[in-house]
Amino acid sequence: MKKQALLSVASILALSGVLAACGGGNSQSASAPAGDAAKAEDPLQLSIMTILLTPTPAADDNPIKRAIEKATNSKMNIQWVSSNTYNDKLNVTLASGDIPDLTYISDPFSPVFRSMVQQGAFWDITNYIKDYPNLSSKISKTAWELTKMEDGKNYSIPRPRPSEADSFFIVRKDWLDALGMKPPTTTDELYQMMKAFTENDPDKNGKKDTVAFTANVNPTDMGSLGPIENAFTGVNGNWKLVDGKMVYAAFLPEERQALEYLRKLVAEKLIPEDFASMKGTQVKDLFKAGRAGMIQDKAGTMNDYLPDIKKAAPNFKETDFFPLTSVNNYNPKGPGFAGTLAIPKKVPEAKMKRILKLVDTWMNDDVFNIQQYGFEGTHYTVKDGVKVVDTKKLNDDNGPDFNQIVYVADPYASSTKVFFPKEANDLYKKIQDERAKNSVADSSIGLFSPTSQQFLPEFQKNLQDLKTKILLGSAPITAWDDYVNKMKNDPNIVKISQEMTDAYKKRSGGK
Repeated sequence: MKKQALLSVASILALSGVLAACGGGNSQSASAPAGDAAKAEDPLQLSIMTILLTPTPAADDNPIKRAIEKATNSKMNIQWVSSNTYNDKLNVTLASGDIPDLTYISDPFSPVFRSMVQQGAFWDITNYIKDYPNLSSKISKTAWELTKMEDGKNYSIPRPRPSEADSFFIVRKDWLDALGMKPPTTTDELYQMMKAFTENDPDKNGKKDTVAFTANVNPTDMGSLGPIENAFTGVNGNWKLVDGKMVYAAFLPEERQALEYLRKLVAEKLIPEDFASMKGTQVKDLFKAGRAGMIQDKAGTMNDYLPDIKKAAPNFKETDFFPLTSVNNYNPKGPGFAGTLAIPKKVPEAKMKRILKLVDTWMNDDVFNIQQYGFEGTHYTVKDGVKVVDTKKLNDDNGPDFNQIVYVADPYASSTKVFFPKEANDLYKKIQDERAKNSVADSSIGLFSPTSQQFLPEFQKNLQDLKTKILLGSAPITAWDDYVNKMKNDPNIVKISQEMTDAYKKRSGGK
């Protein structure tokens, strides 16, 4: 459990990872931790501002920090800011103009950062990325694409996260086996499975006490019911490019089919009757208790559920926590990033290149492993060729905090864990590889529509209110037709659609 806890913390900390990277090496010194080239150049001095998720930040003489500085030929002045106050601090810092050499940007599409980019306050690094192999290979193409600004250029380094195997359907394989069924691949098959999970006693306890899918909705979106909706429209997010124009997904004809399908699930009690008011914790608790056969999550969360499920089903195996590959040839791809790292234009070009090289070098395995594992004999021992980490000691020495500066995301991190049994990791990796063949990212991320800032939140809330009423049977499906026909021609919606289309084409170079 210690190791699991560390990896979980490290995964979160990773989000802020790339930020500190800007600090230190030039093309020669950063690429070679030792040697004549590295010795020939003075350490790169740089300031960094990043997020802190732990109570106490690393001191300037922290041994892990010193080791990373030595490996990258840098001297980093790191300003650690609590996650509770980071956004406020960031806005004040950006407004002051006294911006650290490498700064974590929590939202690269916030009005403040977007405006400063337009004013030329940050480096356009688009044409430099290719010169740094780790930046171009260890950060996904999806992340680089979705962090482009409206001019189609990158003004910051994405903080990498795995893009494949995003949250989707997890089903109980033991229930499928008990009922002689195969994992569903279409919405028709999904319905048949859900019907059987609810009515055919899949846990064989002689009682009709199960529900197929533990799910809920949110005030402005479909929550965990969203993937079913998306399996009909084929859209991850709210916008789809149709005949060269961005169309709001709710206006697609497939959306009506999705609502009719979902309404049927509710009417036949294949999802909890109180889905509209359920909290996220209640959704998970129902699955943990062994009363539901499907949940929306990532395969890598298996251990969050396994101990509780085994109490009700002692024979439940790790591989019975089974992720579906796709439904109607659809499954979602994640954005591949969480926040970005930006270099202000006040930094000279030569130093900017050294900062990029620092991040690139820090992403090398031998350097990144310093914060991941610490030092042998102090933070870890080697047993049977495997590093066994003393997570408390590593945490005490702030190892994971440096993930808030530079991080390398395992592409399978959403699916596999080092503490999972081999058969589970092998299965989850195989399914992720299959999912990658047709996964769909949210192509609207980062597209800017001025009109949507004012109008879209209220529209989305009203839209979700109507969807929920239709699912509950308190409004007829014809009410949907009436609303969609009305809103399609609403001047604000028409304007938003045009702005989104223009933004999409501009970012993609007119494609």
